Amino acid sequence: MGLVAFSLLIHNTECLVIGLQTLFFSKDAGMEFFSNYLEFLAKVGTLGIAIMIVLGAISSMRRRGRQLPGQLRVRKLNDFFLNLQQRLELSILDKKQAKKFIKDKAKTVKLEKQSKSSQPRVFVLDFDGDIRATATDSLRHEITALLGVATTNDEVLLRLESGGGLVSSYGLAASQLVRIRQAGIPLTICIDKVAASGGYMMACIGNKIISSPFAMLGSIGVVAQIPNLHRLLNKYDIDYEILTSGEHKRTLTVLGKNTEKGREKFQQDLEVTHQLFKSFVARYRSQLDIDKVATGEVWLGVNALENQLVDELKTSDEYLTARAKDADLYHLQYFNRKTFQERVGLTVSTTVDRFILNWISRLNQQKY
Repeated sequence: MGLVAFSLLIHNTECLVIGLQTLFFSKDAGMEFFSNYLEFLAKVGTLGIAIMIVLGAISSMRRRGRQLPGQLRVRKLNDFFLNLQQRLELSILDKKQAKKFIKDKAKTVKLEKQSKSSQPRVFVLDFDGDIRATATDSLRHEITALLGVATTNDEVLLRLESGGGLVSSYGLAASQLVRIRQAGIPLTICIDKVAASGGYMMACIGNKIISSPFAMLGSIGVVAQIPNLHRLLNKYDIDYEILTSGEHKRTLTVLGKNTEKGREKFQQDLEVTHQLFKSFVARYRSQLDIDKVATGEVWLGVNALENQLVDELKTSDEYLTARAKDADLYHLQYFNRKTFQERVGLTVSTTVDRFILNWISRLNQQKY
């Protein structure tokens, strides 16, 4: 492959030199040359794309059935907050003051390191939940890592954002947080925007729940929506049959005819799930009037505090900035390494998205 590419490069360069010479002697010949030259480049580009496709297919076959190991990234947030403040301070000082500030700061940092060699640690995690709680895959590994080093003198802080989703998915996510409570490590949950339904199922496990004033919390309830196309099928004389080997194997269906008995059973199942949800929340938030708050309603942070759904009104930034003064903050982030094909696909997808957005933006500019 290297010899072929080198030969093409030499041939390409020779053609360009000949073309430039021809251009000086004959305009028509020069135009013809550049036309042929562009055609040649198109062929080379097509060949290159074909080679990439073949290599990608070979790589895919080699890696089929294998998953690349993930990686845990650890970042100290104290340095992040400190750098923000120093950058601002240095920007508003003159040169002489800036030099003195840097010198004094270096001394202060050295003394702080000596005096805080055994200060507590705060392990910061993030959970941005979708309907299937896919962030659980990373959360479980992050918790496994920190449980190996954290002590009861440390703290775990989870920045949680989720509007809920599937019962089984969020049940598993909540069970991961229970591991922290069982280890006796203080768990703090910070909610800046929303923790509803399954999101609040996770939040209630925290020893302390902190919310911003206008975050949305609660929705302790269960909902299920199922469309039914039976009448539409009947309109076009389309039969649909479903066979089961149990009275309640299938209660409500999308295509079949639903019965009142099936609806009653489905509703009973929802009530059972709701009762389990209420019991789970009450176990970890015993101060709640569970029958009052478990109606499926959603409260803003201020009202949630009144109903004891949260313990304090504060943003995660405010809380972390305060903790950075007396503790070492470590941000943990586990992510799966992407294969070559996934990286190429992501790059292509991002490029196409940007192209479409730019195109739409230009149309809007022309329109208005």
